[in-house]
This record gives sequence, C-alpha cells and structure tokens, in this order.
Amino acid sequence: MITYVDAPSKARRTAGVIPLHGEEGFAGMRKAGALTALALDVLTPFVEPGVPTATIDKIAYEFARDHGAVPATVFYKGYRHSLCTSINHVVCHGIPDDRPLRDGDIVNIDLTLVVDGWHGDSSRMYPVGEITRKAERLIEVTYESLAAGLAAAVPGNTTGDIGAAIQSYAEGERTSVVRDFVGHGVGKLFHDEPNIMHFGTPGTGVPLRPGMIFTIEPMINLGRPHVKILSDGWTAVTRDRTLSAQCEHSIGITETGHEIFTLSPGGIFNPMAPAKAA
Repeated sequence: MITYVDAPSKARRTAGVIPLHGEEGFAGMRKAGALTALALDVLTPFVEPGVPTATIDKIAYEFARDHGAVPATVFYKGYRHSLCTSINHVVCHGIPDDRPLRDGDIVNIDLTLVVDGWHGDSSRMYPVGEITRKAERLIEVTYESLAAGLAAAVPGNTTGDIGAAIQSYAEGERTSVVRDFVGHGVGKLFHDEPNIMHFGTPGTGVPLRPGMIFTIEPMINLGRPHVKILSDGWTAVTRDRTLSAQCEHSIGITETGHEIFTLSPGGIFNPMAPAKAA
C-alpha cells in the first residue's frame, strides 16, 4: 500500500511512505541542485586526457568546501570520495583513482552536494578528447532516454509511465536499460521513496502527485543490460564489457508538470548538445 505524507513529518526512509514537499522543500532543492549543477560545470575543463579522476574528485571536494556544502558520498557506507567516476564499461559507482584518463574515454561523473540539509543529486557524461561515433551515439541515446522519462513525469501519470518511456526509447535504438539500479526519492534524505525504475509498464507503479521529489537516472548499455559488482564492493560494470552511459536529474512534481533542480547553468549538461541546458 502507498501512503503519502507531508515531508517534514518523515525522518527516515519507510517502504511505501512517500513524502510530499511544499515550497520549503522545493526552495531547498533548488539551492542544492543549482550548486551541484554548477560544480559539474566547473569540472568540465578538467576532464581531459592525462588527468586522474582522483584529481577531479579533489577539485569537487574543494568546490563543495568553498561553497559551504558537503559531498553526500564522503563516508557514506564507508565510501571515501566526493564523486563516483564511471569510465567506459563501468555502469556506476566507479571509484576515483590515480590512473589518468585517456583520449577516447567516456566518463560519467555523479555528484551529490548537501546544502542546508538538502541533497542535490545529478550526473552527466563527459567525453575525453576525441571519442568514437558509437560512444557519441550511446551518449545521445542516454540523454534522449532521460528526456523521454522527464516528459512522462507529470501528475496523473505513474512511475511505470516514466520507466516505460525510457525503456521504449532506449530499446528502440537497439541499446539496453540496466535493471539493477534505479532512481529514488531525494530531499533531506539522500535516498528515499519511491524507487524510479527505468523500465516498466505504462500505468503501473506509484501515482505521481505534486510535491514528490526524486531522481531519474537511466543507465544505458550498448550491449546487454547485465552488470556485475567488482571486488571493491562498489564498482558496477557491464558483464559483456560494452560501453555504458548514464545521466541524472533531480526533479519535483508540480501541479502542471515537473521542475528540474539540477539544470546546468552553462547549458552543458548534455555534451552532445552543448547549447542545451537539459
């Protein structure tokens, strides 16, 4: 059974209990989302051949510190970094290290900054130098898949409508949708209800109501959708070693549609369409 509650009354994640946020929550998420998006813009010139992801992680940490924010992932379940950096066939939760990026890599950078207790959660793709056409196409499909999910994120629809829209587009482009990881409610809690599947059946799942705040973050593979977790307990990779890409926005459902909290201030959220903000 699904229960909706006023967000201030909810202090921890409870299965099936979905917080509905008012203007205070939307204002908090605007501030946190804007800073996260600005940080991801600031990182863009550093994502180039020869730069280790550990260096990019340090830059993100210093940016957060200098702006009165805290990276949510530092010490989260033992994780020690400000970012997740997922390169090529890494699907998500890649750990920054001292290995330099190489020309032709694609990397997803996932960052969540906590501002006044609110979590701004976003990720985007970065091409490293000159990338292949198949890598470009994967990134294009991933961003269009997110756009399809966003178009379905309106009151009166369901979480299943979001997942079905993403799946329909991605599979229509002969790519696959990862099933093992999902979007999630976000706000004062890093991970809250509901889960947002990136596949599904129209009309199923949780009805969307104004005040819901969550992420949509499809992970799209060039090959099959299956993943495995490496021995570090974090890094997820494609089982067939094909390329994977992801992009993510934090959004809130409004009376007439949705609001995106993590729009790029520089209009560079999508590297394949740099003139667009989303």
